[in-house]
Amino acid sequence: MRVTLTLKFATHTNSPGRYYDTHPGLHLWVKSPKQKYWIFRSSHGGRRTDLSLGAFPAVGVADARREASAIAAQVREGIDPRAERRREKADQDPPKVEMATFNSFALKFIATKSPEWRNDKHAQQWVNTITTYASPVIGTKTLDAITTEDILKILNPIWRTKTETATRVRGRLEAIFSAAKAMKLRSGENPAQWKGHLAYLLPQPEKISKVEHFRALPYTQVPAFVTSLHARVAMAALSLEFLILTAARSGEVLFAKREEVQDTCWTIPGDRMKAGREHRVPLCSRALALIARAKELNPDSEYLFSLSKRPMSNMVMTQLLRRMDAGVTAHGFRSSFRDWVSEETQHSREVAEMALAHTIENKVESAYRRGNLFEKRRVLMQDWEDYCLGQQSKTNLNSLLVA
Repeated sequence: MRVTLTLKFATHTNSPGRYYDTHPGLHLWVKSPKQKYWIFRSSHGGRRTDLSLGAFPAVGVADARREASAIAAQVREGIDPRAERRREKADQDPPKVEMATFNSFALKFIATKSPEWRNDKHAQQWVNTITTYASPVIGTKTLDAITTEDILKILNPIWRTKTETATRVRGRLEAIFSAAKAMKLRSGENPAQWKGHLAYLLPQPEKISKVEHFRALPYTQVPAFVTSLHARVAMAALSLEFLILTAARSGEVLFAKREEVQDTCWTIPGDRMKAGREHRVPLCSRALALIARAKELNPDSEYLFSLSKRPMSNMVMTQLLRRMDAGVTAHGFRSSFRDWVSEETQHSREVAEMALAHTIENKVESAYRRGNLFEKRRVLMQDWEDYCLGQQSKTNLNSLLVA
């Protein structure tokens, strides 16, 4: 039925049917009193095409005619109006984001965050733990498809047997999924979150794993041990004795550079310190003699203790201690030093903790302590050196090194 469609006609016509306008191609399709639609009918390539122009009264008569005129113009130019509408819709729709797999996103996350970590070794530990424990279970899954059950499949086999490693894996997974949520690559809960989530599904780590402290030599045995080092002229022995006398960490010693030593002070940059802050170490005569002897053995290296132009491996001290059958770790000598301070001296706790470059846990104390107690630490380190060498043997040992 062809009529001149008006607002009044469209409003009051409730009988089901199609009512064609005098405007070519346009008609009103009445399905029920509450269901009325504007349709543009055309023929393209021998096929009839019906396009919806919207529902009445949301789309009025004038708007329907205007849209019909635009489509009629396309038809006259040989354009398929249905294909044109699909193209316009595609242009308006946001592009679909290809969901990243866990492996690809985790590696990108590590690469992005690694500059803020202390060294390349830390980044490699992330890669190693993720590829060893997580990738076999969820590596090829998309981020939005990974569930808590998947995380438990990763953690349960190692939670009781390798508790420290397992807790690190969990923490790293939580960080990765938090980043994925921030980038809208997954929604919902973080499947690796501990608080309020995995804490109810796994035993507390501290309940199932004893804290393994670094094995330390009793401080009363340190002088005899240092004496035994003197029979060894290797670079490893020099670096280990230096570590003992300065109460430093192995990484701080192995990567120490000659330019860091000025007069009797060794300044360790913050990027090599556990707390991330620069640390100044007073050097006494024996420590300085060790540096001088190491330079004689390898004058061309930029490092204090080096067998070539590169720093020594972190296994050098470990292997030396094994050969000496010491049964302790290099790090444990820091505990020996701390016990000696407490048991044998009148030096304050603050001076000892500052010598070890420990972070002050008490925020109030940390805020008020502005100095680094350097001169008091120099006295402490001289007393420690005297104790390790013995007052009588110290002069002879230094003269032997110089000779």
